[in-house]
Parts: sequence; C-alpha cells; structure tokens
Amino acid sequence: MSVGYRGRAVVSGINIELERGKIMAVIGPNGMGKSTLLKTVGGLIPPVAGQVELDGRPLSSMSELERARRMAVLLPGRIDPEWLTAREMVEAGRYPFTGLLGILGESDREAVARVMEITAVSDLADRYFNELSDGQKQRVLLARAMAQEPALLVLDEPTSFLDIRFRLELVDILKRLVAETEVAVLTSLHELRLAMQLADSAICLKNGQVDRQGTSAEVFGEEYLTGLYDLPPGGLQSV
Repeated sequence: MSVGYRGRAVVSGINIELERGKIMAVIGPNGMGKSTLLKTVGGLIPPVAGQVELDGRPLSSMSELERARRMAVLLPGRIDPEWLTAREMVEAGRYPFTGLLGILGESDREAVARVMEITAVSDLADRYFNELSDGQKQRVLLARAMAQEPALLVLDEPTSFLDIRFRLELVDILKRLVAETEVAVLTSLHELRLAMQLADSAICLKNGQVDRQGTSAEVFGEEYLTGLYDLPPGGLQSV
C-alpha cells in the first residue's frame, strides 16, 4: 500500500498485518508519514495505492457504521465537550449499537462499566470531563474508544500532552486492554523506550518508505535506532 494526499504518496511499500491481541508500533523521525499511515488504516483518508482489509474485507466496502463496530480510532488533540461527565463520554462510544436515539440497554451499560474498570476511570464516572487532568482525560477517551468493542484500535500518539507518570500508566492500561479483550492495536509513538515496553512488533518509516519492520527484538536495536534518528553515540538514552 501507498499512503498520502491528493494522489501523492508520502510513504510507499507498506505491507503489514495485525493480529488480535498484539500491539504494533509505528516509529520514525518527525514528518515521515506516521499519522498519514494511521489515518489511512483508520479509514479517514483513502490509500493512494493498495487497500486496507479488515477480517479479509476491504475497508472501502464497509459502511461507516460497520467500521465503527469493528474499529476505533483515537487521534491527538484536545476535546472540549459541554459539561459531559466521564461516564457520559464513555457511553458515547456505544453509538454504533444504540441506534438513532442513543438509548443504552443493559448490555451497553455492562460494556461501559467493563471498559471503565479496565482503564481505571470508574472512580471518575460522575466528574465532568472538562475538570479532569490530561492523563485522566486520555484514559476516558481510551475507554470511549474501547466501548465500541473494536477488533482493531488505532492510536496516533496516545501519550501526547502527558507527563512521564501518565505515559507509563497508559502503557500498563493498554497492555491490560490487549490481554483482556484481545484487541489488535496499531499505535504511533515518539517515545522509543515506551514503544519498546509496549509493542510486540514495529514498523519504521523514513524517507518515504518502510525502513524496517519486524518483531520488537528485530527493530529496537540500539545501533539501528541510533542511525534511524541520527543520534550521537549514547543518544538513545535520552529518547
């Protein structure tokens, strides 16, 4: 597959497969097409060439509702809802199943309670989303995405705006989500050490192509990463 905008490829030669219960990290220097790849996989922009398939079906053949029942996408950016509680934010993730009226049934409430417990936001349920810290907001948004009960979760820089404590916390939560729901996760990360802790496999983008891909052991070698990011000797320690 090739990904890009208005028919112009930003990255070419992409051939990846994600399995349920596994996490794949997308890494590479800034401006190399990580977000473009994730938006393409998430169905937000069309591929320049090739296609995205979900369980053997082209994503382009699915309706928006079908996609929402099988895949959740969480992009960076600050959300400012008007006085919704954390629980109401998570409940909004059930929209693919509740119909036009958005009325939650018992199974919907159970799904919401389950993902709020896994993402450690149950104690925030009645607090207004706007009043939460950045780390708490990100956990609520992750719970909302998981309330869709997706087979695939696409995350673009999920640790943006977070301090180191919340970054490490989010890594632990993602691992628990994968273990308990067997969701497949495709995520971009700037922090290489977090990527090493989190991912089962990785794909590295540089200069318009896939520079390397494979298991974490095959990709996250110090010599390779030092060259990928043009770091000085020992510079990986600070990335």
